[in-house]
Amino acid sequence: MPNWLSRTLSWIAAALVGAVYGTAGTIAHGLMWGVVPVGLIVGGIACAALLVAVRTLTHDRGAAVATAIGMIGMLLIISGPGPGGSVIVPNTPVGLIWIFLICGIALLVIAWPSLDRLPSRVQTPAAAPTLTPAERNES
Repeated sequence: MPNWLSRTLSWIAAALVGAVYGTAGTIAHGLMWGVVPVGLIVGGIACAALLVAVRTLTHDRGAAVATAIGMIGMLLIISGPGPGGSVIVPNTPVGLIWIFLICGIALLVIAWPSLDRLPSRVQTPAAAPTLTPAERNES
């Protein structure tokens, strides 16, 4: 299988998985236990874990972008008013936090520098010879 074909198929699979997580998190983000937004916390952790896993396991920023596009795309599609007029993501603090949380997590994971491109060992420059005060005065 050519490299471009396998890469394209992995991006499509990543976008589909991101869409599933984005849909599940968007539907569940409003779950509250008293004053604790459990749906927001669990959904945010799940979406962050998926993005980090895709970025770490594939070593491909494009796959993480595809996953984020799937998540944010489904968030945008299902957050508007439905045919019956119901709104899944209302204009409340929890709804706004959910929108900004998913976008912020995606931005952070995608923008994080690739650690495999960093040098494995830093070379230190050769130390200059140290001169004693007497030797400094002689020159």
